[in-house]
Amino acid sequence: MHVLHNKSVTANFHEFILLGFLCSQEIEILLFVFFSIIYILTLLGNSAIICAVWWDQQLHTPMYILLANFSFLEICYINSNVPSMLFNFLSKTKTISYHGCILQFYIFLSLCATELFFLALMAFDRYVAICRPLHYPTIMTRKVCGTLVSASWVGGFLWLVTPAALISQVPFCGSNVIDHYLCDLGAMLAISCVPVPKTALTCSMFSAVITFITLFYILVSYTLVLQAVVQVPKGSSRRKAFSTCTSHLIVVFLFYGSVTVMYVSPGVASQPGLQKFLTMLYSIATPLLNPLIYSLRNKEMKVALKKIMCKL
Repeated sequence: MHVLHNKSVTANFHEFILLGFLCSQEIEILLFVFFSIIYILTLLGNSAIICAVWWDQQLHTPMYILLANFSFLEICYINSNVPSMLFNFLSKTKTISYHGCILQFYIFLSLCATELFFLALMAFDRYVAICRPLHYPTIMTRKVCGTLVSASWVGGFLWLVTPAALISQVPFCGSNVIDHYLCDLGAMLAISCVPVPKTALTCSMFSAVITFITLFYILVSYTLVLQAVVQVPKGSSRRKAFSTCTSHLIVVFLFYGSVTVMYVSPGVASQPGLQKFLTMLYSIATPLLNPLIYSLRNKEMKVALKKIMCKL
C-alpha cells in the first residue's frame, strides 16, 4: 500500500486511503458477505415499514407518518457509509477523493444530526398523544407533522455546515491514510499535519449541544409520558402506551449511548478500534434493529406488515 505525501503544509491531498479493518483478504471477503446481508436486511426492513404506512389507511396517523419518515432516514443513513465500505472490502486501493471524503463527512454527520431531531420529534408526538390526548388532533395535524419533519431534515443539514467548513480547512500534509472505514471526525483530525484544537473543540461543542439538548428533551418528555401512563387504569390502552414508549426508548438509548461516547468522550479519538465499533453500532446496527424494535412491539404495524406479505 502506497502512502501519498504532500509537498505543502497547507495544501490538501487529492485523495485519501480508508484503512478500514486490518485483516487478511479472506476475512475481508467474509466481512463483505456479512455486511452485505445486514445492508440488504436493513433496506428491506425499513422499506417494509414505509410500504405498510403508505398502503394501510389505518396507519395514516402522525405517529406512523413519523415512523415511515424515520425509516426513510435510516435508509439514507446506511447508504451514506455502507456501500463505500463494501466497495473497499473488494478494492485494492481503498481510496476516496478529497472532496468525496469531505462530502461523505458532511452527509453522514448531517443524517446523524437529523436522526437526533427525529427522535426528539417522536418524543414530542408521544407526549402530546398521551399527556394531551384531547388536543392531539388539533396540535399534530398533517400540516404540522409535515412542517416538523421538514424542519428536522433542514436543521440536521444546517447544523453540520460549520463543522464541515472547518474540516475542509484542516491541513493534511503527512500521511493520507485514514484509520477508519469512512471519513469521520476523529479519524480525519488524527492525520492533520498541525494541531487544530479550535476546530476539534468547535466540532465537539456542536456535537455536544445537539446531543444533550435533544436527549434532555426526550428524557423529560418520556418522564411525563410514563407518569401519565401509570395513572391510566390497567388494560389494553395502558399496555399499548407502555409498549410504544418502550420501543422508542430502546432506540433512543442505543443511538444516544454510542453517539455520546463517540463524539463527546475525549478519549475515543485515540482509539481507532473503538471508533469503528461505535460507528458501526449507531450507523449500521441501529438502522437494522429499528424495524424489528418497532414492528415486533406494535400490533397495528404487525398486522399491516402481514397484509403486505399476503399481497406479495
